[in-house]
Amino acid sequence: MKKAFTETLALIKDLNEDPIFQKHVEDASKLMSTTLRNGNKILWCGNGGSAADCQHLSAELVAKLNHIRPALASLALTTDTSFLTAWINDTNKSEELFSRQIEALGQEGDCLIAISTSGNSENVIHAVDTAMAHGLKTIALLGNNGGQLKNTADIQLIVPSDNTQRVQEIHMIVGHTLCEHIEEDFLS
Repeated sequence: MKKAFTETLALIKDLNEDPIFQKHVEDASKLMSTTLRNGNKILWCGNGGSAADCQHLSAELVAKLNHIRPALASLALTTDTSFLTAWINDTNKSEELFSRQIEALGQEGDCLIAISTSGNSENVIHAVDTAMAHGLKTIALLGNNGGQLKNTADIQLIVPSDNTQRVQEIHMIVGHTLCEHIEEDFLS
């Protein structure tokens, strides 16, 4: 436990002192707030633990984080099990899981939050490409060196670690911070 806590605290300290990372978090929260204020929605995608993070963070916007306020339009693309299982069964094209949903549900002006601890998840890469082609803004929460998604999304929040657990922990802290900033913006 001490090793895990020490590693996580070191990452938190480094990112807290990184003005570029802090600016990217601020830019991401402003982009998300602007998206919602313009009547658009936030879409989320990721695999495995990142899929669970998408669902959790999307729920924070639709429900509440710290305050009761109007519901905010947010949708995790990881939750429609009927679509997900049908698409894989019928086409065997897992790389298109999220991009197919973006084609159906995404609209110009929406914002996609793409979460990948490696930055190399093929279906997340396809999602970002499709989102950008359809006029959505994109924010990527990544790990390690950003992988293939580095420099692809409009805003990248890269946690400089190759330890998946540590990256996921920081992604959740960043995600909660984004949701908190958005909620505060909608209360003011």
